[in-house]
Amino acid sequence: MKATITGAAASLRRLSNPWRSGRVAPAALAIAAACLLPASDALARDWSEVPGPLAGPPRIIGHHGAACLIGAQQLPAEGVGYQAVDLERRRHYGHPELLDYIQTLGRRVAEAGFGPMLVGDMSQPRGGPMSYGHVSHQSGLDVDIWFRLDLPVLDRSEREGLEQPILVDPKTARLDARWTDRHAELIRLAADDPRVARIFVDGAVKRDLCDREWDDRSWLRRIRPWPWHDEHLHVRLRCPADQKECVDQPEPPAGDGCATILPTPRPLVEASPVRRLPPACAAVLEQ
Repeated sequence: MKATITGAAASLRRLSNPWRSGRVAPAALAIAAACLLPASDALARDWSEVPGPLAGPPRIIGHHGAACLIGAQQLPAEGVGYQAVDLERRRHYGHPELLDYIQTLGRRVAEAGFGPMLVGDMSQPRGGPMSYGHVSHQSGLDVDIWFRLDLPVLDRSEREGLEQPILVDPKTARLDARWTDRHAELIRLAADDPRVARIFVDGAVKRDLCDREWDDRSWLRRIRPWPWHDEHLHVRLRCPADQKECVDQPEPPAGDGCATILPTPRPLVEASPVRRLPPACAAVLEQ
């Protein structure tokens, strides 16, 4: 049984990152689901299968790890300075504030002379839990931006299943030779926006940013070390002022967070705690 669980864990990891290790065989998925997925997985599948956003004024109900979304908008598949990847996953939806943030960042990346940046998962059409890959990304305020900056503009069909290289050596917990000044500048540009609550990156990335000379270091407070973020940065915005049902996280601790940066080793699989959605989300799913 132990061997079966280990294999299932590997299958789940490949499923979360199909661009890295290829698609998973149906039999492997069945084993993974039986051994590891929480009882709420069926509900997560329901949220991933909704036909589209629920019409209405933008409304976020809940917090990043247990929320739903009314009036979500779909990010255009490409724009100035960015291109969205893995479009078939149907995860490029969000609150209008998130779309504006991504498009603004894309323009800043283009002005800086690098990119285009690759935009990964945002939220599902009505938010809610995902059947694989994330615990958060439920409120329409989260987006993954890949560290990969070496690709030209691609056709939409060419953006499915792209390789997402890990830039941290698992043995030394240090960044490898592919890490460049452009990656550090991408994170600075991403953090230099008052709408940003947190940006999650690997501990090695945070250490590199702390060791650099910056005229303004205040944005480093928002850079938080977290496992599984050695190939992308995960941006989380604050709740917009008019979203009274949206629940923010507490502010990060004071200071730049550089005094003590612990390693962020990768666990075997990402934790998937079951969280109860706000009662109002039942109607969002059913309509």
